Amino acid sequence: MADLPPGTLRLGLDREALAANWRALDRLSGAAHAGAAVKADAYGLGVGGVMPALTGAGARQFFVAHWGEVPAVLKYAAPDQIAVLHGPLTPQDAAYARAVGVRPVLNSLHQIHLWLESGGGCCHLMVDTGINRLGLAMADIGDPVVGKLDIDILMSHLASADEDSRLNALQLQRFSAVAAAVSARALSLANSAGIVLGKDFAFDLTRPGLSVYGGVPRDELAGAIRQVAFPQAAIIQRRELQAGDTVGYNALFTAPAAMTAGVVSLGYADGYLRCWTGKGALFSDGAILPVLGKVSMDMVVIDLAEAPSLREGDWVDIPFDLAESSAISGLSQYELLTGLGKRFAR
Repeated sequence: MADLPPGTLRLGLDREALAANWRALDRLSGAAHAGAAVKADAYGLGVGGVMPALTGAGARQFFVAHWGEVPAVLKYAAPDQIAVLHGPLTPQDAAYARAVGVRPVLNSLHQIHLWLESGGGCCHLMVDTGINRLGLAMADIGDPVVGKLDIDILMSHLASADEDSRLNALQLQRFSAVAAAVSARALSLANSAGIVLGKDFAFDLTRPGLSVYGGVPRDELAGAIRQVAFPQAAIIQRRELQAGDTVGYNALFTAPAAMTAGVVSLGYADGYLRCWTGKGALFSDGAILPVLGKVSMDMVVIDLAEAPSLREGDWVDIPFDLAESSAISGLSQYELLTGLGKRFAR
């Protein structure tokens, strides 16, 4: 079989920036140790590139969402360093956790019974203190079955850590009450934004995710967090437009005069969504290349006025300062990261 030719999308990963971000978050966690969320293929950046940088920096606790995400992380971490946030839904899930040695995060009385009936063992317990997603209800904390668990990490999740909300203090109060009632080796509440809410939120383990990968959920983190991901796309055609020519679906852009445009291998299948229409621009050595017309599935068209020497096969930069790109596009920083498609060579 012939070798596959190189693609027209690539993603640069600054591993030193990644490690520096984790070290900064670990330092800001005070006496607590920082873990790292590596779910969703390390927030879209690729477990294979991310995990060596994190383990090299000193991270020792990792969080995934799905059981199917475990094998990739197991290549770089010991089983007992991996927590599966969604927990077991079936006996097969519990059997897998016991066979492999990864830690299930139990989120309900149903999951607790399932785990104990499978033979039990060391686990983590998530308690809902106000986000009303996964987590054992506060009303169920006193159930006798909870006392039968061998809990390594007792955790909860902050709903509004990225803003100054009264809910933060309320969740801290509730979590502290749960911690006094439930026996566990370690306590964990703070996510990336929660780390800068103060030492009372740190407990024993923090669980940063977004900020490890360059996200800035609170202004206090802006100076400490570096950009990690640097996506690029190739120009696949130059076009000479004449005055009156229209570009893209629904002829949204009309050329006001003769101009040179470039068709770029990038679209909403690659996470560059239609919300960038009328707002987006790509870059080349500082030159700004505005997007013309609508973003389509696999292509955007850009104005080459500031970089007229660009030709087919040349690479252009996709802006990926997460906080800035979020403000322009209206997408969350999480969506920007996890939306990066599989067509990017990593």
